[in-house]
Amino acid sequence: MFDVAPTELLLVLVVALVVIGPKDLPKAMRFVGKWVGKARGMARHFRAGLDTMMREAELEELEKQWREQNDAIMKEFPRVDDVAAATPPVLPAEPAAETPSANSEPEVIAAKPETHEVPPPGGPLP
Repeated sequence: MFDVAPTELLLVLVVALVVIGPKDLPKAMRFVGKWVGKARGMARHFRAGLDTMMREAELEELEKQWREQNDAIMKEFPRVDDVAAATPPVLPAEPAAETPSANSEPEVIAAKPETHEVPPPGGPLP
């Protein structure tokens, strides 16, 4: 930040020693050190505030992009619950149960494997 060469710093120290004197020089150096520390603290605080503002702005922009992409996806692929609520399910009619006669043999019923039809994306359910 400040481009101070070692020779310039030595010259400032010699002038301070002559003007302030060797007796009060340590007090003056402490005073200058405190002010430099306060200035650095303020600069650090200011920079942290700027960094926080930049992160919040980036976060808002990312949230906006996420919402736009989410809306586009939701329009392209609606929820299955919404589609199911719009079209009532059609159940197959069950055949009437027959009463077995006393002379007939019991009928063995084989279980049919269940088939699950998957509708195309965005299409109606069967």
